[in-house]
Amino acid sequence: MKPTFEKLLTAGVLASAIAFGPSTSNIALAADELVSLEIPPSADSQGVDALEQLLALNAELKDRWGVEIVSLRRTAHGHMLDFRYRVLDPEKATALFERKTKPTLIHQATGKVLAVPKTAKVGPLRSSDTPKEGRIYWTFFGNAGGLVKTGDKVTVAIGDFWAPNLVVE
Repeated sequence: MKPTFEKLLTAGVLASAIAFGPSTSNIALAADELVSLEIPPSADSQGVDALEQLLALNAELKDRWGVEIVSLRRTAHGHMLDFRYRVLDPEKATALFERKTKPTLIHQATGKVLAVPKTAKVGPLRSSDTPKEGRIYWTFFGNAGGLVKTGDKVTVAIGDFWAPNLVVE
């Protein structure tokens, strides 16, 4: 019996809950539960430029949006992308948590736009409660057909928030 997308999605959410602790209505992780900045494995092949680019982007995002990017990884057997970011200034970051704003992920090589899946029981697979300083929040993007691969460049957009040239781990 082949696993369906919904079963893989459920497995991914459950695995995240087990790996990162019990979920609450405000699904977030304490800052000390993850490393503050992770360099994608592909950054080694791209040299120091990829690291410098990520550090410069995080400095810009900190100043304007009060957040820093922690990671962007394939998950749920490649059917989803897990985007994680730390809130440094909750007041600046509030715009990223508005429920009416729909996050998207743009695959730069093809221009295809990926959305956040919405399940019947859980709702949209993203954090949308009031942000708290030092916490790490998440957003899952659907990756139907495994379009986005490790090493691909993508842009994450949440309203006016844009994080371009992110390398998928």
